[in-house]
Amino acid sequence: MAGLLNISEPNADSHAQTLNHQNSNDDFLASLTDANQPTPHKHSREEIAALFDLPLMDLLLQAQTVHREHFTANEVQISTLLSIKTGNCPEDCGYCSQSGHHRDTTKLQAEKRIEVDKVIAAAKRAKNSGSSRFCMGAAWKHPSAKDMPYVVELIKEVKALGLETCMTLGMLDTNQATQLADAGLDYYNHNLDTSRSYYEQVVSTRSYDERLDTIENVRDSGINVCSGNIVGMGESRDDRIDWVHELLKMPKAPESIPVNLLVPIKGTPIGDKVLAEGQLSVLEWIRTIAVSRICCPTSYVRLSAGRESLSDSEQALAFMAGANSFFYGDKLLTTGNSSQSGDDRLMRELGLTKQFAAPRAPKVLPVMDAMSGHQTQVVLAD
Repeated sequence: MAGLLNISEPNADSHAQTLNHQNSNDDFLASLTDANQPTPHKHSREEIAALFDLPLMDLLLQAQTVHREHFTANEVQISTLLSIKTGNCPEDCGYCSQSGHHRDTTKLQAEKRIEVDKVIAAAKRAKNSGSSRFCMGAAWKHPSAKDMPYVVELIKEVKALGLETCMTLGMLDTNQATQLADAGLDYYNHNLDTSRSYYEQVVSTRSYDERLDTIENVRDSGINVCSGNIVGMGESRDDRIDWVHELLKMPKAPESIPVNLLVPIKGTPIGDKVLAEGQLSVLEWIRTIAVSRICCPTSYVRLSAGRESLSDSEQALAFMAGANSFFYGDKLLTTGNSSQSGDDRLMRELGLTKQFAAPRAPKVLPVMDAMSGHQTQVVLAD
């Protein structure tokens, strides 16, 4: 009985120990989010792990506090994503229905490049619906030389509408990244997907270092980096910790960080495994969002794949965790997304407002001499 009494009725000493533990915990959290620090604190792996282990309400409070120090409260950035070339990708990503390696089991119908005028029509619809960024994705391992004029034209045409532009086209070399930067591309998406140690369980046709090389090429060209992950592929929490730490190893954290919750697609190796063994807890996904917000305080943290399965309350928790960007529209490449009307309703109920677009100017502008009619190009300073 004495043991039971000690559990249910702590004495003064145990109460003091609890307070001391709480105070030291608060001091630790304050050190991670000190707004007076001249540069963002780069968290160690141990600090990232400690954040994941916090009580959820403490973690959400810290994440929302950090978020409000760097962004306008209750404002969200909205993007629309369009697949400009679908299917028959040579990569073997175990979660992706677009992989040519899984086409016999997923039965996904491949599609050729979409005509420029159809892409522009989709971009206009996205702008009219309230999106500020238009993202274009192609199922390539990397764009070919013949593809580059096409994607450069898309960037220029979409930017002419006053939208921010983002592309995800696979790997880029330095020359390709420069071409996209010269056209004025705002963001380039190239996800790390997971930790270095778990990566070989996800894809074998592209190395982790090749992903990092593309991100470095994008960064060096002056384009904003968009790089995130997919949680719920069977990875451990340690892998999620390592992924956040990998972002912090970069010279600068990505400006945009999509945190995807796996949508398990029947016929893909990882999808079939997750469907058989069970999906990751939504709260663990929300923890990952919150830790990403705290560790990357000036980055947009985006709700991406997996959102269509969430309740309003779960999405509200994700925004509380520091997410401030999401995809609009009924489809994300080949998977479903929350309906636009449902998103509008939820934004009204939560009191969220849309952020306006702020596209950057292209690096290279055509200039026409009025007297001679001769056209030249002017390279703008960054």
